Amino acid sequence: MVSEFILVGFSNFPPHLLPVFFLLYLLMYLLTLLGNLIIMATVWSEHGLHTPMYLFLCALSTSEILFTVAATPRMLVDMLSSHRTITFVACASQMFFSFTFGFTHSFLLMIMGYDRYVAICHPLRYNVLMSTRTCARLVSWTWAGGSVMGMMVTLIVFHLTFCGSNVIHHFLCHVFSLLKLACGNENSSVTLGVILVCVTALMGCLFLIVLSYVFIVAAILRIPSAEGRHKTFSTCVSHLTVVIVHYSFASIIYLKPKGPHSMDSNTLMATTYTVFTPFLSPIIFSLRNKELKNGIKKSFQRKFSPLSS
Repeated sequence: MVSEFILVGFSNFPPHLLPVFFLLYLLMYLLTLLGNLIIMATVWSEHGLHTPMYLFLCALSTSEILFTVAATPRMLVDMLSSHRTITFVACASQMFFSFTFGFTHSFLLMIMGYDRYVAICHPLRYNVLMSTRTCARLVSWTWAGGSVMGMMVTLIVFHLTFCGSNVIHHFLCHVFSLLKLACGNENSSVTLGVILVCVTALMGCLFLIVLSYVFIVAAILRIPSAEGRHKTFSTCVSHLTVVIVHYSFASIIYLKPKGPHSMDSNTLMATTYTVFTPFLSPIIFSLRNKELKNGIKKSFQRKFSPLSS
């Protein structure tokens, strides 16, 4: 019976490249944490940003931080270590937290799409439909839903028996890499069950986001002036960009065609979702959202130029 696993990760790469990868991913990891913390601090300090959209953005930044903390530090340590084993319990914990925060992230993107739909299609009822209590309840449901999904997938995988190889060809406890190591005849049905659970949840979120934007675009096209259309759509650009990046990189990893992909190429492709996507998210929101960008500038001016302010 397997009591621990060996994470192959980047061990097959040439040794002289590992310090380069380590510094690159460490820098992206630290900038991800810094960017999300700046967003959270700005929304907290700027009273003009105390609106539902920025409450959801704070929750999104929190899920980004927790997701990267669950996956990236272990990857960085293993890059420079010759001891790449992970215990059974630690592997299950990593899978639970990465799935929990990953699904929470998708659920929050869906809720943010609904927020934009209400703001543009029902502006007169916005304060009623998106009250503080409603927003807090929606955020709570996204975290609860992410936790349920994480627990469900983890229990499905780790109730299997692992009695053969304990070598995981990944830099974290990846669900499909683990399913390949399980013993017994039920592996194919369990794999299908995990795929159905994950795809149903993610595609359901994407469908509702697309549906929201169908109504949003229809409402924007009814605005008579081009300036009004541009101003209204600009409030959705950062969210829409993050959604496209999030689902594009997820599709590259999980929907890529079967072929002669090397382990090294699979490892690099996996980092696009676990490291690169969280790195891009705060940058997109900071640069594409005018109110948030101005709020960050004001916060820095008050912090570093108290006399002039």
